[in-house]
Amino acid sequence: MNQVKNAIETGTREVRHLATEVGNEVKKTAENNKVNSPLPADVGSEIQKVATILAGFTDPANAEGGLDNVIPAEVVRHAKGLAVFTVVKAGFVWSGRVGSGLVIARLEDGNWSGPSSINIGGVGFGMQVGADVTDFVIVLNTPDAVKAFSRGENLTLGGNLSVSAGPVGIGGEVSGSVAERAPLWSYSKSKGLFAGISVEGTVIIERKDANKKFYGKEVTATQILSGEVETPPVVANVLYEVIKRAESRKTEDADPSS
Repeated sequence: MNQVKNAIETGTREVRHLATEVGNEVKKTAENNKVNSPLPADVGSEIQKVATILAGFTDPANAEGGLDNVIPAEVVRHAKGLAVFTVVKAGFVWSGRVGSGLVIARLEDGNWSGPSSINIGGVGFGMQVGADVTDFVIVLNTPDAVKAFSRGENLTLGGNLSVSAGPVGIGGEVSGSVAERAPLWSYSKSKGLFAGISVEGTVIIERKDANKKFYGKEVTATQILSGEVETPPVVANVLYEVIKRAESRKTEDADPSS
């Protein structure tokens, strides 16, 4: 019996050691290639990462390709919520996806909720060899989309919540009324360039422990995204400033060369 117990403990230590080694390697690779780390971190660090990612999608000065490769200001202004995260996809024949990020929602008064931390997972099939790190911005266009992210259950993108590629560029056409738009618009970048990578089949998981540590108490994603958690920590202000600039951007002021 003791031999079995010792074997289990030894195996557990080896798995933890391997996970740490893999995590360190992923982090090192991300730093060397100047991409964002997909590994879960404390919410304060995730806020800094998400603010950087969102600026890269909405600020022409930070976007590869300038005005042609930004999310239109109208898209951000009408968004009911935003999910921003980094994913590493790796495999051979079959592939796995892991990552982390945040979700925020627009409140009835027009302000933004506090951030709720999320993990990303998923599996797929195909002749993929090696690994790739991708940043995603998912625009939540409807109240139902926000509710889906608020339930605290594992959410799989696609299916009942259809995902479409969102319009891009200052001249990007934002067709149809808000009610007619797809529940989710997806944007992705790999190594700074728009990649057009599908997120269907990606699983979103609430990081309850990370949210508890950040807010100093037990909170649910529903409470956070509905505004019941009244005062988000001041560290979140950097993210709100990026969103504010994205919403208020004007075409004539957007070109950094003008």
